[in-house]
Amino acid sequence: MNLRRVVVTGMGIISPVGNDVRTAWHNVCEGNSGIRTVEEFDVSGFSTKIAGTIQDFSIGDYMSPKDARRMDIFMHYGIASCVDALKDSGSR
Repeated sequence: MNLRRVVVTGMGIISPVGNDVRTAWHNVCEGNSGIRTVEEFDVSGFSTKIAGTIQDFSIGDYMSPKDARRMDIFMHYGIASCVDALKDSGSR
């Protein structure tokens, strides 16, 4: 097995408890849950009506709407958190 070292140089997060590291950490430490009633789509056909959903996120803060239309929403979250991690590391 080849062991490699990893260095974490920056952090970024898009999550149900917050869309930046400071907010997410504060909410976790305060015991605030990201679980809420789903309002993004009709859940009447499901037995579960709650979930951890992303709130108040705008991909327009990270890329052009034209580029964003070419991607699924999960990619928006990954790109946004990577951009924030790069900024946090001081390399951007």
